[in-house]
Amino acid sequence: QVQHVESGGGLVQAGGSLRLSCAASGRPFSSYAMGWFRQGPGKEREFVAAISWSGDRTYYADSVKGRFTISRNNAKLNLVYLQMNSLKPEDTAVYYCAAARGATVTPQIDEYTYWGQGTQVTVSS
Repeated sequence: QVQHVESGGGLVQAGGSLRLSCAASGRPFSSYAMGWFRQGPGKEREFVAAISWSGDRTYYADSVKGRFTISRNNAKLNLVYLQMNSLKPEDTAVYYCAAARGATVTPQIDEYTYWGQGTQVTVSS
């Protein structure tokens, strides 16, 4: 059974940092791209960042470019990270990780599956 479990969320002041982790199990982790998405209060789920299976290609939403960094560890731990710096109140959301259906790095939400349960990030002003 494929599972993704997010962790690392919390409450932080504007300008602060958090690092989210996503632990994957149940599928050959290094075979497919991974993505981070978020859903703010009253909003639709939106793309945040994605990374190729090898980790050499990344893609970011314009709203987080230059502040967030996605990375992955295929070697042993099957982990995907999202380092979030210079956080803003508008970054407040539940953050989810998901696996792409293939190796392609894409922002298209329909191309992702096996969603985790999410981790709450709250940024206070």
